[in-house]
Amino acid sequence: MAGHIQDRWYKTESNHAGKTARVKTERYGTGMRYRARYIAPDGTERSRSFPDKQKRLAEVWLTQIAADMNRGQYVDPSAGKVTFQQFATQWLASQTTDPVTITAMELRFRLHAFPHVGARSLSAFQPGHIRTWARALKDSGIAASYQRVIFANVSAVFAAAVDDGIIARNPCRAGSVKAPKLDARKLKPWTHDRVLAVRAALPQQYSTTVNVGAGCGLRQGEIFGLAVEELDFLGGVVHVVRQVKLVGPHLVFAPPKGGKLRDVPLADSVSYALAEHITRRPPVEVTLPWKTPDGPPVTATLLFYSRERKALNRNYFNMYLWKPALVAAGVIPEREPGARFTKSREHGMHALRHYYASMLLDAGENIKALAEYLGHSDPGFTLRTYTHLMPNSQDRARKAIDSAFGSAGVDEDGDDGAVPVAA
Repeated sequence: MAGHIQDRWYKTESNHAGKTARVKTERYGTGMRYRARYIAPDGTERSRSFPDKQKRLAEVWLTQIAADMNRGQYVDPSAGKVTFQQFATQWLASQTTDPVTITAMELRFRLHAFPHVGARSLSAFQPGHIRTWARALKDSGIAASYQRVIFANVSAVFAAAVDDGIIARNPCRAGSVKAPKLDARKLKPWTHDRVLAVRAALPQQYSTTVNVGAGCGLRQGEIFGLAVEELDFLGGVVHVVRQVKLVGPHLVFAPPKGGKLRDVPLADSVSYALAEHITRRPPVEVTLPWKTPDGPPVTATLLFYSRERKALNRNYFNMYLWKPALVAAGVIPEREPGARFTKSREHGMHALRHYYASMLLDAGENIKALAEYLGHSDPGFTLRTYTHLMPNSQDRARKAIDSAFGSAGVDEDGDDGAVPVAA
């Protein structure tokens, strides 16, 4: 690194005799005296000014810059002047993930991050700023799981700034900063009677969505995107290949969450219910753009559709069909006249997936297979979500012994059932 310190209060001049002497400049006694200069890795000159009597600090600063360059940890001091909101906006625009995810992240930043940390320059962030913001996030009253998503999105922006050489460290990963913790509350699956009650309360043309959700574990969007050509009645399999998504106000077809195409066992009871549904309400062809509102058109013969013979909109379905069914089934209280239903993820259609998982675990299905059926990319996530529903080791031990020797322990002849041991 080519660096030096310029004293702007003095300059060196030569007289007629060829001798040099230091003389005062026009800046003498005013402004910053020392200017530390160096050449950055990109070939441009960088500098920083220091006041009188702080030449030693200028030397230390240049030494630190040189050490950072040698370690490959150099960060342009001027680059960090960009604010969090400016950088996050640029970062979002560069993302290549699906538009729904980008729209959701933009909303989280706009509502929960920009008002608190958006105006601060990236280089000015300290762990304390993140701790203060995290506390405000906690006090906002939003769900802990949603707090974690927001925190993770903000941390991803700082991580990108580190990768781009704008800042040296991610303040969200400092040892004193703690990500929001999940609620300790354990998931409680619906009972079989509740599933049947909600199914009975839905309009007949939509009641079979409960069979698919509770009997195959499909997500709501996957149920709405299920086509008759994906049902293998003979092989007893449902091919999960698409979902209906909302991109802003527009409906689109898209792959299942995480692009996880999968095959799910089709039980006879669900198969019969679907066959009856198809007889009562024949599937219709619906055409939607693929992934984005301007994507190529894709046509599927959907099992569930609206009165206008279009794909189901989750906002309409949840508010005007699902929530009233929950009230009729006694799952949630009836709303006051003129009041709107409040949002509740606990009793959304996702509850049918939890019911499905609890039934499979109770029947002895393993976590890896359940994760595959649910479309989870990480079986560890499935385990963490449903581990409290699994029969404990003592239950399994008792059942194994009872299965081998009989639950009574004594046979009809009065023998205690012990297995003789050879002498």
